[in-house]
Amino acid sequence: MFKRFREDLQAVFHRDPAARTVLEVLICYPGIHALLGYRLTHWLWARRFRFLARFLSQLFRFFSGIEIHPGAKIGKGFFIDHGMGVVIGETAEIGDNVTMYHGVTLGGTSWDKGKRHPTLGDNVIVGAGAKILGPITIGTNARVGSNAVVVKDVPPGCTVVGIPGRIVVNHAAPADHPLAFPVYGQSGEMPDPVARAVTCVLDQVKQMDQRLKELESSNEDMEKTPDATLPNQRGFSRRGR
Repeated sequence: MFKRFREDLQAVFHRDPAARTVLEVLICYPGIHALLGYRLTHWLWARRFRFLARFLSQLFRFFSGIEIHPGAKIGKGFFIDHGMGVVIGETAEIGDNVTMYHGVTLGGTSWDKGKRHPTLGDNVIVGAGAKILGPITIGTNARVGSNAVVVKDVPPGCTVVGIPGRIVVNHAAPADHPLAFPVYGQSGEMPDPVARAVTCVLDQVKQMDQRLKELESSNEDMEKTPDATLPNQRGFSRRGR
């Protein structure tokens, strides 16, 4: 348990440039407080001290603003930045070196007793406010953009954004540069699917408008030019006499 906690401390210094000293991290980082509480309560949960584990987890939730169920499975090097409002359900599974920001929910979508929460692979980054729901799998090196709502599996190395979540980038993200991912969704590599759709509609409207102007101009030219094929009305009248 304490070995894992030391690895969690090292993860803070690797991924947060604001971290300066161990003392500062231990006192001022709620993500570390919640993770320390989780390591303790999970140890109790595994030894079937279930009520005590839940009771202590609620105390850590009160002090940190982060709710981690003791039954969840979390690997080494887990880092919660800022942390307020994070919720991790009972059957959630989190791999190694995962980074998570404030407002994230790993939630269930059913009342079944079995597996009902997400599984996150190694080196996953989950942006602020994202919701990952149901017994789905987020693949290794995947990225979940801010405020995304993900209800389907995400393949390894993919970036997903939007509501519902859509894959916008599909490539193997480098595990040694987690901060290259824009956790607040500001990047040219993470286009807004809705904005892209609106842009396509506007382009089509522009093309239709241009075509309409061409048709109107062609119609005006036809009205100005007399049609040589039409008979001369005066000639008809003379012949009629």
